[in-house]
Amino acid sequence: MGELEAARALYDQVLAREPDQPDALHFLGVLIHQRGDSEAALGLVARALEQLPGHPDIHNNLGNIHKERGDPAAAEACYRRAIALAPAHVDALGNLAVVLEVQGRLDDAFNAYGLLLHAAPAYARGYFLIGLFLCNHAAEPEHMRQSSACLRRAWELDPDNVRALRLLGVVLYSMGEREAAKEVYRDWLQRVPDDPLAGHMLAACGGARPPARAGDRYVRELFDGFASSFDEQLLHNLDYRAPQLLAEALAAELAGRSGLDVLDAGCGTGLCAPLLAHWAGRLEGVDLSPEMLERARRRGGYDQLVEAELTAHMRSRPLAFDLVVSADTLVYFGDLHEVLAAGAQALRPGGWLAFSVEAIVDGPGDGSGVELGPSGRYRHARGHVERALAAAGFDAVRVQARELRKECGRPVHGWVAVGRRPA
Repeated sequence: MGELEAARALYDQVLAREPDQPDALHFLGVLIHQRGDSEAALGLVARALEQLPGHPDIHNNLGNIHKERGDPAAAEACYRRAIALAPAHVDALGNLAVVLEVQGRLDDAFNAYGLLLHAAPAYARGYFLIGLFLCNHAAEPEHMRQSSACLRRAWELDPDNVRALRLLGVVLYSMGEREAAKEVYRDWLQRVPDDPLAGHMLAACGGARPPARAGDRYVRELFDGFASSFDEQLLHNLDYRAPQLLAEALAAELAGRSGLDVLDAGCGTGLCAPLLAHWAGRLEGVDLSPEMLERARRRGGYDQLVEAELTAHMRSRPLAFDLVVSADTLVYFGDLHEVLAAGAQALRPGGWLAFSVEAIVDGPGDGSGVELGPSGRYRHARGHVERALAAAGFDAVRVQARELRKECGRPVHGWVAVGRRPA
């Protein structure tokens, strides 16, 4: 139920009476890891295994802690022990496949996903995971066809799996099957008429008028659902580079600077925090997704984290910052004029703004310099980015072409933009 402090108090009562009670040690370890103290969690779960060395669930959860700490090799060893004890343990099989994929051992990961589906042929999450794997690493059209088949099966087995539905539409559109993608989202809307994800994605496929920007409900629900796997997907499977590219773009402008008031606008799980730390005297993060903010809180590095829409938040903080950074967040905005004007208001004279957006590279579009792509993210022409920065009053503007990540086996082209509020 999310009442972690009440749960912890009860575990503490159990352990006060019976210090080696394995269930209390195990689950308290999981809880403490969720609260950000993974080192203490490892010790508690290890003590639980001393009492129950043959318990596959404990080995699996120990693997989860290692995985989320960024140690996939240690996680792999734990999952393999769990599978040795319980060969049809679906969570451990799925987790093993994920950490093999994270390590770049794609053939081994594919075989592990196969073992998962063999052990549980009606396991919806298994079909979703292998569909996601095939999409992430597609090297030929057949991989995308296989991905769509797996995602459709995941949806059939679990009609509430909205991540499978959303990705199925993206894969179908990427294969050139635009009408099939629209049908997926229309069917979704027939079942849940006001679903913000379905409505936005239907517009992304050309089945409805695109909104001026992604709605708050869409962004919140999308990233709340994505938070638990956000880092491993972007960093390890999609070669996500936007935070590093922004740091590189700012390096010359901020050389020798420190003690700055910095806003991470759309901070997500906090991937930018370590890259901004050497410039920041105070680092604030803002995001719409409470689940993403919780991940950022566990990662650490922020002096304050705020749940808010970033345009409104920047407007509420005039002249508060020396640096505003937004990594792949403005991809959920169409016209950039309003949000960049808010960024200028939040900066002190001489302050810097840096952000990344996806690029229109394959045609002039409708002349606005903005289009909503099938991923549900907006793409922008260089001219639109430059005009919006100029209108907001920025000078020393630089807009550079960069590859931000991969999607469906192909690079995503983008712009890395930097501008200064005049002194």
